[in-house]
Amino acid sequence: MSDLFSAEWMSKFKEVWNSEPELSDELSKLGFNSVIGYGFVDEDKPTGYIKVENGSVTDAGPYAGEELNWDLRATNDQWGKFIAKDIGMTGLGLAFTTGKLKFKVGDYGAMVKDPRMATPFVKSFNVMGRV
Repeated sequence: MSDLFSAEWMSKFKEVWNSEPELSDELSKLGFNSVIGYGFVDEDKPTGYIKVENGSVTDAGPYAGEELNWDLRATNDQWGKFIAKDIGMTGLGLAFTTGKLKFKVGDYGAMVKDPRMATPFVKSFNVMGRV
């Protein structure tokens, strides 16, 4: 998965995110706006990012210093496992509590306590599998 979070990958992620009503439409209902970074635990900064405005991704690409609301990190192998199958809320919770998914920025606990946010969050990992 050497191209994970590359410019091309992030562009495709944007396209798939925006075409998934369970993600973009649900976040639109919440008026969700955020800048989300994705990367690897052993790196200083994220590799890629997306900008979400009113539920839809309006910009995506290589991370270039954007101020992040969320910064998600895992190992390359772990990202592969997240992407390979629908992980579900339990799987993501376990990944977080065991340190396989790290939030360098953002409050995982607050997000999962709100089902309106938790469901789209899980869906975003499922969408990654379609990139």
